[in-house]
Amino acid sequence: MSAALEKFCGSVFWNDSYLARPDADLPVCFQQTVLVWIPLGFFWILAPWQLLPMCKSRAKKSSVTKLYIIKQVLAALLVLTAVAGLALAFVDAEQGAVPAVQYTNPSLYIATWMMVLLVQDARRSCLRRDSGVLFCFWTLSLLCGILPFQSLVRRALQEPISDLPRFILFFISYGLQLLLFLVSGFSDIAPETKEIGKKNPQATASFLSSITFEWYTSMVFKGHRKPLEIEDVWELKDKDKTKALYTAFEKNMKTAMQKARAELEKRKRKKRCQEGDPDHGNSMSKAQSQDILVLEEKQPKKKKKKGDNENSGPPKDYPRGWLMKTLGKTFQQNLLLAVAFKVVHDALVFVSPQLLKLLIAFVSDEDAFAWQGYLYAILLFLTAVIQSLCLQQHFSLCFQLGINVRASLIAAIYKKSLTMSGATRKESTVGETVNLMSADAQRFMDLANFIHQLWSSPLQIILSIVFLWGELGPSVLAGIATLLLLLPINAFLVAKAKTIQERNMKNKDERMKIMTEILNGIKILKLFAWEPSFEKRVNEIRALELKNLVNFGYLQSVSVFAFTCAPFLVSLASFAVYVLVDENNILDAQKAFTAISLFNVLRFPMATLPMVISALVQTSVSTARLERYLSGEDLDTSAIHHNPIAGSAVRFSEATFAWEQDGNAAIRDVTLDITPGSLVAVVGAVGSGKSSLVSAMLGEMENIKGHINIQGSLAYVPQQAWIQNATLKDNIIFGSEVDEARYQQVLKACALLPDLKLLPAGDQTEIGEKGINLSGGQKQRVSLARAVYSDADIYILDDPLSAVDAHVGKYLFEHVLGPKGLLQNKTRILVTHSISFLPQVDNIVVLAAGAVSEHGSYSTLLANKGAFSQFLNLYGNQEEDVSEENTAAVALAGDEEEADEAVDPCMEERTEDVVTMTLKREASIHRRKLSRSLSKRSTSSQKKAQEEPPKKLKGQQLIEKEAVETGRVKFSMYLRYLRAVGWCFTFWIVMGYVGQYVAYVGSNLWLSDWTDDSVRYQNQSYPTQLRDLRIGVFGALGLSQAVFLLFATMLTARGAMQASRVMHQQLLSNILRAPMSFFDTTPVGRIINRFAKDIFTVDETIPMSFRSWISCFMAIISTLIVICLATPFFAVVIIPLSIFYYFVLRFYVSTSRQLRRLDSVTRSPIYSHFGETVSGLSVIRAYGHQERFLKQNEITMDINQKSVYSWIISNRWLAIRLEFVGSLVVFFSALLAVIAKGTLEGGIVGLSVSSALNVTQTLNWLVRSSSELETNIVAVERVHEYVTVKNEAPWVTKKRPPRGWPSRGEIQFIDYKVRYRPELDLVLQGITCNIGSTEKVGVVGRTGAGKSSLTNCLFRVLEAAGGKIIIDDVDIATIGLHDLRNNLTIIPQDPVLFTGTLRMNLDPFDQYSDEEVWKALELAHLKTYVQGLPERLLHHVSEAGENLSVGQRQLVCLARALLRKAKILILDEATAAVDLETDNLIQTTIRSAFADCTVLTIAHRLHTIMDSNRVMVLHAGQIVEFDSPEELLMKQGIFSAMAKDAGITAAETTAL
Repeated sequence: MSAALEKFCGSVFWNDSYLARPDADLPVCFQQTVLVWIPLGFFWILAPWQLLPMCKSRAKKSSVTKLYIIKQVLAALLVLTAVAGLALAFVDAEQGAVPAVQYTNPSLYIATWMMVLLVQDARRSCLRRDSGVLFCFWTLSLLCGILPFQSLVRRALQEPISDLPRFILFFISYGLQLLLFLVSGFSDIAPETKEIGKKNPQATASFLSSITFEWYTSMVFKGHRKPLEIEDVWELKDKDKTKALYTAFEKNMKTAMQKARAELEKRKRKKRCQEGDPDHGNSMSKAQSQDILVLEEKQPKKKKKKGDNENSGPPKDYPRGWLMKTLGKTFQQNLLLAVAFKVVHDALVFVSPQLLKLLIAFVSDEDAFAWQGYLYAILLFLTAVIQSLCLQQHFSLCFQLGINVRASLIAAIYKKSLTMSGATRKESTVGETVNLMSADAQRFMDLANFIHQLWSSPLQIILSIVFLWGELGPSVLAGIATLLLLLPINAFLVAKAKTIQERNMKNKDERMKIMTEILNGIKILKLFAWEPSFEKRVNEIRALELKNLVNFGYLQSVSVFAFTCAPFLVSLASFAVYVLVDENNILDAQKAFTAISLFNVLRFPMATLPMVISALVQTSVSTARLERYLSGEDLDTSAIHHNPIAGSAVRFSEATFAWEQDGNAAIRDVTLDITPGSLVAVVGAVGSGKSSLVSAMLGEMENIKGHINIQGSLAYVPQQAWIQNATLKDNIIFGSEVDEARYQQVLKACALLPDLKLLPAGDQTEIGEKGINLSGGQKQRVSLARAVYSDADIYILDDPLSAVDAHVGKYLFEHVLGPKGLLQNKTRILVTHSISFLPQVDNIVVLAAGAVSEHGSYSTLLANKGAFSQFLNLYGNQEEDVSEENTAAVALAGDEEEADEAVDPCMEERTEDVVTMTLKREASIHRRKLSRSLSKRSTSSQKKAQEEPPKKLKGQQLIEKEAVETGRVKFSMYLRYLRAVGWCFTFWIVMGYVGQYVAYVGSNLWLSDWTDDSVRYQNQSYPTQLRDLRIGVFGALGLSQAVFLLFATMLTARGAMQASRVMHQQLLSNILRAPMSFFDTTPVGRIINRFAKDIFTVDETIPMSFRSWISCFMAIISTLIVICLATPFFAVVIIPLSIFYYFVLRFYVSTSRQLRRLDSVTRSPIYSHFGETVSGLSVIRAYGHQERFLKQNEITMDINQKSVYSWIISNRWLAIRLEFVGSLVVFFSALLAVIAKGTLEGGIVGLSVSSALNVTQTLNWLVRSSSELETNIVAVERVHEYVTVKNEAPWVTKKRPPRGWPSRGEIQFIDYKVRYRPELDLVLQGITCNIGSTEKVGVVGRTGAGKSSLTNCLFRVLEAAGGKIIIDDVDIATIGLHDLRNNLTIIPQDPVLFTGTLRMNLDPFDQYSDEEVWKALELAHLKTYVQGLPERLLHHVSEAGENLSVGQRQLVCLARALLRKAKILILDEATAAVDLETDNLIQTTIRSAFADCTVLTIAHRLHTIMDSNRVMVLHAGQIVEFDSPEELLMKQGIFSAMAKDAGITAAETTAL
């Protein structure tokens, strides 16, 4: 071979002596052949593929840019140099023979540069115009060219140049290549693609920019300048959009599913064969026949004879094993690329330790040539860089795979949910389905990130063991055994920790339950001054929780201890065994440090492998769930025909439908013909199949026989309105075109105009999920408006009038549904319970048990004297009675009426129904006042009202928006947390970590010194006692390192618990001391969130983040110290590197944090939109809007995808830059070691370079943990926000009221004014009155007159804005709140009870004896009931007292008051559903038991206060009348008017 090559170039091809000298060089022939052919070979193998776009696409090429011209000119110049070279060869040939290489190389170059011209032209028809192949080719060519370059330069410096023309040509050509290399680093963007580049720079980025993620830099800068918004995030590439992904996935899914279904059929057939004929099965043993039953259960579609054990049997069989195949096939390109990158990376991981070995050998060897050292240093750097580039590309692919898998799964689930059959839909609840989307798809995503570890980890482990064996021989096994021993220990610790966690979850739930109760019943706690008792309860649970936390912390510190000891124990075991096994084994630097770096390589795969395996196991569960869901049956709508039949809109032909394939028919043999434009009412008793009839028309049921023919488009109004989370207008328009005139007409007809006036932003008001901020009637009307607007041919209305008030129903019938309504020319099928409209319909269909019993017009049916007329007689009479009583013309049967303030449609459901929470009531009072003032104002000046309502409504809405933190976290937060930990703790924790790393550096230095013994005792025997000393000290240092760490982590656990305790304590006590107005303006959920999520972060996440941060930080510092000890000059390099590092970090953290926020903000719409879709399926299908919803889902998905994608790239961007810093650290530590060769021992070099090799990962971790810590410390900020809430007045002040106060119970109001919040108007506007001792006073007034405010003032829930209240000569504003509240008693409107015993509900402080408690119960008429309970007084009251009836709860509240027996009783009369009996009991008890007390009754029903001494009539916050009831009835004032409304006449009062 070499002989041929020597003949070819006419000189020596290879000679080892060339390298064995200080100025080594390669032979000329080698340079001319191998170094030229390597890059050319690479190029010619790959270049033809680059020409494909030219041949394939008819696409026109993008225009010429300056960059393109520069590239082509440079390439053309290269062609000229090659031609010149060829010409030279011919010229020289005339002088004499020329070696063949002089002809071939220029010819090759001519062809190659021509090819380059072609490739650069071909790339013009691609979006990314830069060719990666070309870039790699230039790089290779330049690298290979460096050797001839330096040869020529050196030769030129030594002697005159022999071959000047070729010398010049080489340098010209090299220069041109260098220029081309530089130019191809830039992105070449054509003007046409500029737009695409703006939307997503990645599409047009050059190769260099792509592999270093340089194109992302502008985003990082933007994120640093201002918090990123979702608009700033770049679009996805088309192939990464959900639509494209799902299309590919679906195609593969179909084929795979068919195969799986065939398999399933085979399985079923096999089973059938095994069963044989089940009829002869009587002779089988019992067990066998049981099996058969089981098998039968498993087979779907086999007609069930035994319907009874339908649900008890095992789950149905389903097509299996297709999902993973489908995913693999869909994403195979990604998977293969990732494998390629990972293989390169894994190979390079093992090159570094070998290079390190060579480097140590070089430093230890006196006679080595300097060039070798520089070569090793450069190679180390190159390996590190290439390794980092490959790893980041690999990770980028993996994470992309993750989000793409998630996207395709979510899209598949969503599409499936739209086409699913009713039976399949019943199998899983909405929650479960949303879970498939959130949890299971997420699992796949997490697995995809590390799926390659499955083959890569074992590979790395095997390779490390092989290399280690080469270094240390069998003693490696000792180290590996240690590693394996640590695994079960860790597993045990994890299991232990898990049980503690589970226990703690229970405590946490318990604590959260109490907190929720406290916050929901805070008003009661304040009125009864019970806060301390509940604070104690919460703190008791919290103490248990903290105990568990600290134990968990200890366990974790042991596990961290084990994990940190691992590398050190492993090396100790291996080295000790190695040295002790054989006298001749001497540990030298090469062996020790190569082994240490290999052990470091081992740690990662050993840690990840178990994680990946457990993730796989979890994913397999998810796979099964998804396979079952996605292979479910689709809706079969074949029974719904759409044939044109003249004179018929809907025709049923012997239609029989059931809810399930084998179930009972819900509608039977229905034959009906509905003419176009008619109004048909469907009536029947409950359960007669009215709704089933509707569902059958919509195609939601399983067809058994017959069919339904429907002509034209449908609109559907379901019984329960389905409202989307969108604006009111969007809900009505529902994806049709906007036609303003028709829209307004629809609003008017559906009585929605008055409602719009009340909504903050009119029809642009955002409706919450499930229509949360609309009342039932409003939802129903919106749902009706949607149908009317859609302008369909056939309207199916499932009892739309049931949720609205009677008069509104009448209005809607007249204006929309009836013969004169908007829909008069459409076909309307109306299911109804209301009889009053029946005379006006064209046709009535009466259903009974799923069949049509009779149909015809109203008059014919009445004349028939059938079931219908009986039904009418039954209900008609009732209705007449009602309508006499009730001024409303109509009442709907089976409706709870809310005729409280129903004056006009808009006021219809403004009143809250049974107000469940005192808190809500207050808000609603404001709201009613407000709606009144709004309607008044709107008439006076329309324009002003339009600007005003939103502003005014801020007052109504009460709720301020939650502050979202953006930007950096203030440093004070860290200090605040450390202060909570305690400075003493903090100091010792830091000292512990410092101690650990001092020991770490010490043990490493000791090791390097130990390895230098091999040089010191080169040719003599190694003293045993020295050997034992070396092992002993190494062991001791390592152990002390671990002990210091254990000490520090244990302290961290204690300190963290301390901080958790302090913060929770501050938060809790402050929240309980917050004034009532705080709870009115802050949603309970938000406060709960502080107690749940933020406290959880403070408890568990922050300590871990702090720990990992501090250990990363110390590890980096100690590594740098070690390198500086070896080569002090390194300190100079540290400064620029750390500055670069700091800036990268700062830029990245701000971007990354915001992207994480965007991810969580954009993720919830996916799930909520899905939940909404599932609950509104029938509506979506009826209107035929599936496509629109699919598109909507794709849009929401893509928004989330792009923020996650951006976050992934930001991590890669960072990692590449940091790993570059790491590579530089390695390079400089090696380079400086080479430079300082003479002065250094091998050991210290090994130490410094092996530390440097390890630093890259640590640098990455430091950034991760910094940003994590920064994200989590926000919790401290959020907790602190509520710790600083302004408190109410102190509970106890210096001035205590006299004992036994109030003894008389006299109350004086002196010009008393009050307002709810500083920005609102006065509620009581100067009240002055005296209430004598033991007087009974009733307080009345219309809603919002200020009745409830009066009680709030007496208890100082509201503080005075002027004037004062004096009780028994004490001004109540001067004493502590608890002193005041403990001495007044209130029976509140809503009976609020707390979880706990009955006794605790009556007497939380255990102030009273059992006799007293029983006495109170007896007076409250509860004694017999409580005595009948098994636990009597210790009877457990469930949440909100749900295991007692409302009446009993009210009586418990009465018992509370009786037990307290204060001189002043305020009775806020219960409007809640207390039956008359209980009400009587309460009244009589109060009259007898509180005869010697002052009683204020706030009345909503006048009957109850007709026997008071005096009645106070409030109006708009002022007393307008105050006298005895008899006097007031005589006067023609407000009171007598109210009495008249209530039907009380003067005569009646005496009867009372």
